[in-house]
Amino acid sequence: MADILWSIALFVIGMVISTVIIYIVTRLFGEKEGIKHALAAAFIGSAVYSVVYFIFGHDFLAAIIGGFVWLLALKALYSIGWIKAFIIALIIWIISGLVGFIIPTGPSPL
Repeated sequence: MADILWSIALFVIGMVISTVIIYIVTRLFGEKEGIKHALAAAFIGSAVYSVVYFIFGHDFLAAIIGGFVWLLALKALYSIGWIKAFIIALIIWIISGLVGFIIPTGPSPL
């Protein structure tokens, strides 16, 4: 039971951290959507990577497919182009990696 609660706590903490990072980065790029869009992007990213890694395993192909689907989600949620979605995703990934390095018990990047 403790493992389940710990997993849920880490998921919620990861979602909060990811949501804040996505919100800040998208605001820096001039997007006006609120925290709900950032939460949706974080949840979609988490769900996409979970499903893709379950299907394809933890290899490079899974990362490419998951990243592409998440770019589609960012593009749709924020009504932006491919290049802007890619740049935003790259910056989110870098910041998430740094946060994961600083807080090693936290979640890994989107």
